[in-house]
Amino acid sequence: MVSLGGLARKIFGSSNERRVKSYNPRVAQIAALEEKVKALTDEQLAAKTGEFRAELAAGKTLDDILVPAFAVAREGARRALGMRPFDVQLIGGMILNDNSIAEMKTGEGKTLVATLAVYLNALAGKGVHVVTVNDYLARRDAATMAKMYSFLGMTTGVIVHGMSDDERRAAYACDITYATNNELGFDYLRDNMKYERGQMVQRGHNFAIVDEVDSILVDEARTPLIISGPLDDRSDLYNTIDAFIPLLSEEDYEIDEKQRAANFSEVGTEKLENLLRDAGLLKGESLYDVENVAIVHHINNALKAHKLFQRDKDYIVRNDEIVIIDEFTGRMMPGRRYSEGQHQALEAKEKVQIQPENQTLASITFQNYFRMYKKLAGMTGTAATEAEEFANIYGLDVLEVPTNLPIKRIDEDDEVYRTVEEKFKAIIEEIKAANERNQPVLVGTTSIEKSELLANMLSQSGFKDFKVLNARYHEQEAYIVSQAGVPGAVTIATNMAGRGTDIQLGGNLEMRLDHELAEMEPGAERDARAEAIKAEIAALKQKALEAGGLYVIATERHESRRIDNQLRGRSGRQGDPGRSKFYLSLQDDLMRIFGSDRMDSMLQKLGLKDGEAIVHPWINKALERAQKKVEARNFDIRKNLLKYDDVINDQRKVIFEQRIELMDATDVSATVTDMRHEVIETMVGIHVPPNAYAEQWDVAGLKQKVATTLNLDLPIEAWAAEEGIAEDDIYNRIMEAADKAYADKAERFGAELMTYVERSVVLQTIDNLWREHIVNLDHLRSVVGFRGYAQRDPLQEYKAEAFELFQALLANLRDAVTMQMSRVELVRETPPAPTLPPMQAHHIDATTGEDDVGEGSAVPASERDPQDPKTWGPIGRNEPCPCGSGKKYKHCHGALEA
Repeated sequence: MVSLGGLARKIFGSSNERRVKSYNPRVAQIAALEEKVKALTDEQLAAKTGEFRAELAAGKTLDDILVPAFAVAREGARRALGMRPFDVQLIGGMILNDNSIAEMKTGEGKTLVATLAVYLNALAGKGVHVVTVNDYLARRDAATMAKMYSFLGMTTGVIVHGMSDDERRAAYACDITYATNNELGFDYLRDNMKYERGQMVQRGHNFAIVDEVDSILVDEARTPLIISGPLDDRSDLYNTIDAFIPLLSEEDYEIDEKQRAANFSEVGTEKLENLLRDAGLLKGESLYDVENVAIVHHINNALKAHKLFQRDKDYIVRNDEIVIIDEFTGRMMPGRRYSEGQHQALEAKEKVQIQPENQTLASITFQNYFRMYKKLAGMTGTAATEAEEFANIYGLDVLEVPTNLPIKRIDEDDEVYRTVEEKFKAIIEEIKAANERNQPVLVGTTSIEKSELLANMLSQSGFKDFKVLNARYHEQEAYIVSQAGVPGAVTIATNMAGRGTDIQLGGNLEMRLDHELAEMEPGAERDARAEAIKAEIAALKQKALEAGGLYVIATERHESRRIDNQLRGRSGRQGDPGRSKFYLSLQDDLMRIFGSDRMDSMLQKLGLKDGEAIVHPWINKALERAQKKVEARNFDIRKNLLKYDDVINDQRKVIFEQRIELMDATDVSATVTDMRHEVIETMVGIHVPPNAYAEQWDVAGLKQKVATTLNLDLPIEAWAAEEGIAEDDIYNRIMEAADKAYADKAERFGAELMTYVERSVVLQTIDNLWREHIVNLDHLRSVVGFRGYAQRDPLQEYKAEAFELFQALLANLRDAVTMQMSRVELVRETPPAPTLPPMQAHHIDATTGEDDVGEGSAVPASERDPQDPKTWGPIGRNEPCPCGSGKKYKHCHGALEA
């Protein structure tokens, strides 16, 4: 029986089909121009770029010139790259231009699709960013597609890890810039810590196309980008607070070991307030007043250190250091530290030397970074399952682009076994059977450990000829993945391995030519070898086709359908035949979480024997429902995190915009004067309240405050004694004296130097206060959840208190700038230019908990000698090793050091 919705779709088509069909008239218009554009010489074709730019300058929009621009880009790609975009690729390009996500199956040529929208949008001259998941793909795509852009008269840049600011500035100045999401985000944060506009490297956020958009805007967006630097030594504070914890009794706190949480009871809070008050650390009356968020954070850390962290289980003390023990492997992890002051709390507990804490200098989530672009688009093979998230958070529609040729892949029903052992035995038998008929096999696992387990079982069963890919993203892995379509090849990889590399039946010709001909000089011998490789790949492709195409075997279902679809989509590219099958067991994580106990007992009652599997479409449906539940929960978590980050993002925008305005301003004296006047107004308002009697005035306090803040010794007592004097008179006299003293100073300094000093003082003060503010907000975020127990909405509480803290920041800014400018004096030597503090970049991988950027500030690649590790500087564990091996540092020289 057909549902009403199904019947309507049969008659009218789905909304996706209707949207895609709406692009057909333009595709026809582009096709009509093809012969005319083909007749142009290379010079005439390249000159079209200048003509389009002139039309835009004359008032035309990008939509007005889309058809001729796409026709020129199609011909440019044919001449420069030897690839002519198909009609469905033109549709993909139009979807990207319309601020949407183009979902295209693997092998449909997403990289080429991007060039159409990139070329059109780059004509505006405001820069286009193409975002990739790793440095290797950024380099590869930039080098390949630059041939076409250069042919059409456009410049291409690429940003990778380890480049200097000058190199980055040059790359961003190009018409088109390829970069990873991490590099773009960190450059934005670093730019907003610079002290001169000319030092900044980015030139705005006009249009970005995000490749593998689901990976970057969903998976990696679970954790923020952070730039941190060392804090001042606060050992005394940690030691003082640590001494309070042994004074508490069991009724003073509650411990939840399962959630690894520790909270103070009401009795404990009261006791702590008295202890903190005696130590002079409590501001205001209550521990939970907004001024005390940092103290609350520190005492919570101290409580956890004493009551949740166990010596010789969670950590050991070695050489006067706290060394973390990995809870899964039991191995020591020297060099790794708990964040947000927890490590320092443990150091205080164990009475070892307290290392300086790292302070967050700047941070941003990918959601808020990419929402800054005036225009955003993305492409991937799998986005439909996250369509709601893309629409809600980024305002992006997901449109499925039809394949150029119909899909012939056979997706079989899942096989479910009772135990993991039975499942792996069945997988090994299936690999051997496929290998005997020469069918290439790609085996997907959900983790590195499971890859190694399967590899060991394969070896023990006597099967030796297979490749295992554990790490992610580097050139060697990309090459191995590209050859996974060779008949008889068996490749085991984690589900994400090798993204961005096409698995072609018979092998990837382009990768083999690059790999095997790299050392050969151009000439007849090289050409002959290239022809031989082409012929060999054609023969191998035929063999693979006869064997049934690429066979994708999955060892488990991921909690996200999208990851499963990515793996499945490896097979059946460009109309090739293929096959996919998932092997599951009731002991798999997803099955275990969603009630496999009942299923296990039911299957035993039904008489399911060892080694037998149950196969039924209903099981696939049930699993899909389970995955949908997990996806919905993860989306809610990300949405909730974003609500909190939006609060700080609004404040971040204000601060960053103010900094840029200050750097651009030729004269900032008006800003400094406004600050000084507001400080005087507040000062007089506090000590000489309106409508108060003269006897109630705090004249001595005002005199002291004027001396401290304005560095002026004024006869305020004499003024206050005058008959009939009002508070406005006192305000005006203080303001006139302060303005005169400031004008005298400006005259001594000279206009140019005074502007430089004012700008430097204001910028440095903003930065220092903003860093403290970020720390306060982090601490507030960690404790505001407790307000839920009092039936108050933690988010609303966070918004209200974050606003209070921001107002306090602005008041402190006025005070600090006024005080500093009243004391600054001229010295003979030129003042040194403000410098940035030592910085480290971090992005924690949400799935592994590892820092996938690195622990140190990088030495530019040009200054590293591959032969001399002393010149490398700090290296992230997941960076490519500077020795040039192509391996990650942790698997190469980093492994030797460990």
